[in-house]
Amino acid sequence: MGEKLKDNYKKNIKKFQPKPPYVVNCVKAFLVGGFICLIGQGIQNFYMNVFNFSEKNVGNPTVATLILISALLTGFGIYDKLGQFAGAGSAVPVTGFANSMTSAAMEHRSEGIVLGVATNMFKLAGSVIVFGVVAAYVVGMIRYLLNMSFTG
Repeated sequence: MGEKLKDNYKKNIKKFQPKPPYVVNCVKAFLVGGFICLIGQGIQNFYMNVFNFSEKNVGNPTVATLILISALLTGFGIYDKLGQFAGAGSAVPVTGFANSMTSAAMEHRSEGIVLGVATNMFKLAGSVIVFGVVAAYVVGMIRYLLNMSFTG
């Protein structure tokens, strides 16, 4: 009887829930994500023109600068407002990853450096790192096997 009541409640309440504005959310995510990429391109051009980095070597300082900017904006509370506005547009780039780590570190700083910041900083980011490493391994193995079958 309890399950049937829950199902009826879920069906009835759907009529009164507002529909999310999917198109508007997609446009906001696209524009903000594109703007973050535009800033990254500007930083990359800056390093190439001012410090004479080659195209091959400019990626690491560019990503490090974007991570630093994101961490600072998170510390000042600006990146969270951007995330509320843009959704995935601010979460998908590397700046979103830096935001998740910085937010977790700030949330647990009262527990101390080791037991608070260091252990809790990777709770959310750790799963992303593991997934990235496993996905890179699988794609690398597929590419390796495909190259072996075409060359050998």
